[in-house]
Amino acid sequence: MKEKKKRSNCPVSCSLDIWGDKWSLLIVRDLMFSKQCTYGDFLKSEEKIATNILASRLQTLEENRIITKSDHPDSKAKVLYKLTQKGIDLLPIMIEINLWAEKYFTIPADQKAILKEVKKDKETFIKTAKNDLKKMI
Repeated sequence: MKEKKKRSNCPVSCSLDIWGDKWSLLIVRDLMFSKQCTYGDFLKSEEKIATNILASRLQTLEENRIITKSDHPDSKAKVLYKLTQKGIDLLPIMIEINLWAEKYFTIPADQKAILKEVKKDKETFIKTAKNDLKKMI
Protein backbone atom coordinates (compact mmCIF):
# COMPACT_ATOMS: atom_id res chain seq x y z
CA MET A 1 0.00 0.00 0.00
CA LYS A 2 1.39 3.38 -1.02
CA GLU A 3 1.64 5.76 1.93
CA LYS A 4 -0.45 8.89 1.59
CA LYS A 5 1.39 12.23 1.64
CA LYS A 6 1.30 13.76 5.11
CA ARG A 7 0.39 17.37 5.83
CA SER A 8 3.19 17.46 8.37
CA ASN A 9 5.36 15.18 10.47
CA CYS A 10 3.47 16.11 13.63
CA PRO A 11 2.20 12.88 15.30
CA VAL A 12 -1.14 14.51 16.14
CA SER A 13 -1.66 15.67 12.55
CA CYS A 14 -0.67 12.29 11.06
CA SER A 15 -3.03 10.46 13.42
CA LEU A 16 -5.91 12.82 12.77
CA ASP A 17 -5.50 12.27 9.03
CA ILE A 18 -6.59 8.66 9.62
CA TRP A 19 -9.19 8.74 12.40
CA GLY A 20 -9.69 12.37 13.26
CA ASP A 21 -12.98 13.17 11.63
CA LYS A 22 -16.26 12.77 13.48
CA TRP A 23 -17.54 9.87 11.38
CA SER A 24 -14.42 7.73 11.64
CA LEU A 25 -14.39 8.02 15.42
CA LEU A 26 -18.08 7.15 15.58
CA ILE A 27 -17.44 4.01 13.53
CA VAL A 28 -14.60 3.07 15.88
CA ARG A 29 -16.91 3.81 18.83
CA ASP A 30 -19.59 1.53 17.47
CA LEU A 31 -17.11 -1.29 16.96
CA MET A 32 -15.73 -0.83 20.48
CA PHE A 33 -18.77 -0.14 22.56
CA SER A 34 -21.92 -1.14 20.69
CA LYS A 35 -20.44 -4.16 18.93
CA GLN A 36 -22.08 -2.96 15.72
CA CYS A 37 -20.29 -4.58 12.87
CA THR A 38 -22.32 -4.54 9.64
CA TYR A 39 -22.88 -1.69 7.21
CA GLY A 40 -26.55 -1.63 8.17
CA ASP A 41 -25.68 -1.41 11.87
CA PHE A 42 -23.65 1.74 11.26
CA LEU A 43 -26.54 3.26 9.30
CA LYS A 44 -28.86 2.69 12.27
CA SER A 45 -26.77 4.82 14.67
CA GLU A 46 -28.55 7.89 16.01
CA GLU A 47 -26.10 10.23 14.25
CA LYS A 48 -27.57 9.23 10.85
CA ILE A 49 -24.44 8.95 8.73
CA ALA A 50 -25.01 9.25 4.98
CA THR A 51 -24.24 6.12 2.97
CA ASN A 52 -21.57 7.80 0.83
CA ILE A 53 -19.76 9.12 3.91
CA LEU A 54 -19.99 5.73 5.62
CA ALA A 55 -18.56 3.92 2.61
CA SER A 56 -15.72 6.44 2.36
CA ARG A 57 -14.81 6.27 6.05
CA LEU A 58 -14.96 2.47 6.15
CA GLN A 59 -12.61 2.37 3.16
CA THR A 60 -10.17 4.81 4.79
CA LEU A 61 -10.20 2.92 8.08
CA GLU A 62 -9.63 -0.36 6.25
CA GLU A 63 -6.83 1.06 4.08
CA ASN A 64 -5.11 2.28 7.24
CA ARG A 65 -5.59 -1.08 8.95
CA ILE A 66 -7.81 0.26 11.75
CA ILE A 67 -10.56 -2.17 10.73
CA THR A 68 -10.89 -5.32 8.63
CA LYS A 69 -13.84 -6.75 6.83
CA SER A 70 -14.81 -10.36 6.37
CA ASP A 71 -17.69 -12.41 5.07
CA HIS A 72 -20.76 -12.54 7.30
CA PRO A 73 -21.33 -16.13 8.50
CA ASP A 74 -25.11 -15.87 8.07
CA SER A 75 -25.49 -13.84 4.88
CA LYS A 76 -23.55 -13.60 1.63
CA ALA A 77 -25.02 -10.11 1.16
CA LYS A 78 -23.45 -8.77 4.39
CA VAL A 79 -19.92 -7.97 5.47
CA LEU A 80 -18.61 -7.96 9.03
CA TYR A 81 -16.36 -5.13 10.17
CA LYS A 82 -13.98 -5.64 13.09
CA LEU A 83 -11.26 -3.64 14.74
CA THR A 84 -7.66 -4.67 14.17
CA GLN A 85 -5.07 -4.45 16.93
CA LYS A 86 -4.27 -0.97 15.61
CA GLY A 87 -7.95 -0.06 16.05
CA ILE A 88 -8.16 -1.63 19.50
CA ASP A 89 -5.20 0.51 20.52
CA LEU A 90 -7.47 3.55 20.14
CA LEU A 91 -9.43 2.43 23.22
CA PRO A 92 -7.56 4.63 25.75
CA ILE A 93 -8.20 7.66 23.54
CA MET A 94 -11.90 6.83 23.33
CA ILE A 95 -12.04 6.43 27.12
CA GLU A 96 -10.42 9.85 27.60
CA ILE A 97 -12.87 11.46 25.16
CA ASN A 98 -15.74 9.96 27.17
CA LEU A 99 -14.27 11.22 30.46
CA TRP A 100 -13.82 14.69 29.00
CA ALA A 101 -17.41 14.66 27.70
CA GLU A 102 -18.73 13.60 31.10
CA LYS A 103 -17.06 16.65 32.62
CA TYR A 104 -18.58 19.13 30.17
CA PHE A 105 -21.86 17.61 28.92
CA THR A 106 -24.91 15.88 30.28
CA ILE A 107 -24.57 12.22 29.40
CA PRO A 108 -27.01 9.31 29.79
CA ALA A 109 -27.08 7.39 33.06
CA ASP A 110 -25.95 4.12 31.47
CA GLN A 111 -22.82 5.81 30.13
CA LYS A 112 -22.19 7.48 33.49
CA ALA A 113 -22.30 4.04 35.12
CA ILE A 114 -19.63 2.75 32.74
CA LEU A 115 -17.46 5.81 33.36
CA LYS A 116 -17.82 5.27 37.10
CA GLU A 117 -16.29 1.82 36.58
CA VAL A 118 -13.53 3.34 34.45
CA LYS A 119 -12.65 5.85 37.17
CA LYS A 120 -12.33 3.13 39.82
CA ASP A 121 -9.35 1.62 38.02
CA LYS A 122 -8.76 2.98 34.53
CA GLU A 123 -5.76 0.76 33.76
CA THR A 124 -7.58 -2.45 34.64
CA PHE A 125 -10.71 -1.37 32.78
CA ILE A 126 -8.72 -0.63 29.62
CA LYS A 127 -6.71 -3.85 29.88
CA THR A 128 -9.87 -5.94 30.33
CA ALA A 129 -11.71 -4.14 27.52
CA LYS A 130 -8.75 -4.55 25.15
CA ASN A 131 -8.60 -8.27 25.93
CA ASP A 132 -12.34 -8.59 25.26
CA LEU A 133 -11.95 -6.79 21.93
CA LYS A 134 -8.96 -8.98 20.95
CA LYS A 135 -11.16 -12.05 21.33
CA MET A 136 -13.31 -10.67 18.52
CA ILE A 137 -10.41 -10.34 16.05
